[in-house]
Amino acid sequence: MKKKSLSVAKKAKTELNFQKIYKIFKSNISKKISKKNFAVAVSGGPDSLCLSYLSKKYGDEFGNKIKYLIVDHKLRAESSREALFVKKLLKQNKIQANILTYKGKKPLSNVQSQAREIRYNLISNECVKNKLKYLLTAHHEDDQVENFFIRLSRGSGLLGLSSMNESSKFLKNVVILRPLLNFKKKDLEKITKEKFTSFVRDPSNQNEKYLRIRIRKIRKLLFQQGLDTNKIVRTIENLKQSKEALDFYVQKAKKKYIKISKKKAFINKSIFENEADAIIYSVFSKIFLIFGKLKYPPRSKKIIFLLKNLKLPRKTKMTLGGCIFNSDISKIMVTREKKSS
Repeated sequence: MKKKSLSVAKKAKTELNFQKIYKIFKSNISKKISKKNFAVAVSGGPDSLCLSYLSKKYGDEFGNKIKYLIVDHKLRAESSREALFVKKLLKQNKIQANILTYKGKKPLSNVQSQAREIRYNLISNECVKNKLKYLLTAHHEDDQVENFFIRLSRGSGLLGLSSMNESSKFLKNVVILRPLLNFKKKDLEKITKEKFTSFVRDPSNQNEKYLRIRIRKIRKLLFQQGLDTNKIVRTIENLKQSKEALDFYVQKAKKKYIKISKKKAFINKSIFENEADAIIYSVFSKIFLIFGKLKYPPRSKKIIFLLKNLKLPRKTKMTLGGCIFNSDISKIMVTREKKSS
């Protein structure tokens, strides 16, 4: 077969793959979004560009107005240039994007975490400003697996190990939808290579000082020993089912032992006598999500230490994860920690 024929066959195969992925993508978001307007977070990587292309096709089909949001966090010298490059890439497929620029102080420590926080805040503010309830992100199957190993390395419980949900509440009541969780990165990258001339390669992806990059190398070794992605994904799915069962009893415990208002919560300490440790742990994890400053509960070791002290029949005051816990003999009062000026 001639080179030209091979190229045509390859393009036809890629298009067929795209149509299959689009069909599943459409099914995943149409139940929630239907014809509503929504936003798409675009980093410029192959997965987010693929998401942008899929979203554009969906918008063309159903008439949705879509905001494509690129964040220039200003934390690297080349970030502004990259943001403009991504905007030009999207324009190739008639996708108009907005660049959101960070104008605050540059963080000096924990830079990756701070960069994520900056992106979250800029994007959620833009969604609220434009009255957009839904935000699409390009998290995929490989992200699920990496998160599983990262949280495993940190001693996470069932909540952490069951990894990402297809949808979850974001900042300011924006809902994140992750319609690509069942797709492998390599399949998304094939579509991006066909539909766009290029994509952004994150330099931090080669830096082993980051845990995520070290996890990727460990995954390759595990794959060689027979622990492939499909087995890990099945484990994550089993954990999700267990979490759903646990959630049923956690909700019952919340109703029975907790009274929540906008500014505080009161927890009856009889919960420590009447409920299993896993339920107590999950109840307090949810309290952190309601009153804390973080999007995730603190590390399990810290929560276990907190619970050990709060269950004692004495007055105790402790602070963790943006929450203040004031405990007496029979109850615990939870309030938000005030922001430091």
